[in-house]
Amino acid sequence: MTDSPTALDLPQVDPLPEATQKYFDICEDKLGMVPNVLRAYAFDIAKLDAFTAMYNDLMLGDSALTKLEREMIAVAVSSINKCFYCLTAHGAAVRQLSGDPQLGEHLVMNWRTAPLNDRQRAMLSFAEKMTLESHRIDEHDRQALRDHGFTDRDIFDIASVAGFFNMTNRVASATDMRPNDAYHAQAR
Repeated sequence: MTDSPTALDLPQVDPLPEATQKYFDICEDKLGMVPNVLRAYAFDIAKLDAFTAMYNDLMLGDSALTKLEREMIAVAVSSINKCFYCLTAHGAAVRQLSGDPQLGEHLVMNWRTAPLNDRQRAMLSFAEKMTLESHRIDEHDRQALRDHGFTDRDIFDIASVAGFFNMTNRVASATDMRPNDAYHAQAR
């Protein structure tokens, strides 16, 4: 891998603003690295701040969806979109959060082969339909989620996570964003 997190020549702001440097330092302390997706956005601090605010809200914020469920959505959507960056990074997160390396691999390859409960299957089926044919989602699809115990707020959260990863998958693929090497060995 080159020093650049993408195939584009967009150098990181240098020096980083104090708040951004502090955030990167926290990433380094907690993760042992600054994820390349953050480095990729660091050419424009306003874009980086918008990306991290949305990511942190959707993936770490208050939700009845567990962190694992949100990561499962990220991987299922990224698998459909064949996003190398997100499959690598979020596949590692699924392995780590679940304690099950095989679950992460199932979701990366084909979520339908994974040992999931009916609730999780309904959630990922909805995320898949959003990814492949969102214009066909109707009340029947939302009701299928309700029938598995999801509230309307949960449905909004599922849709938001799936929508976010459909966007980020496309940006990552278009810019040839590369995952940090460390992700490949995590939680195996």
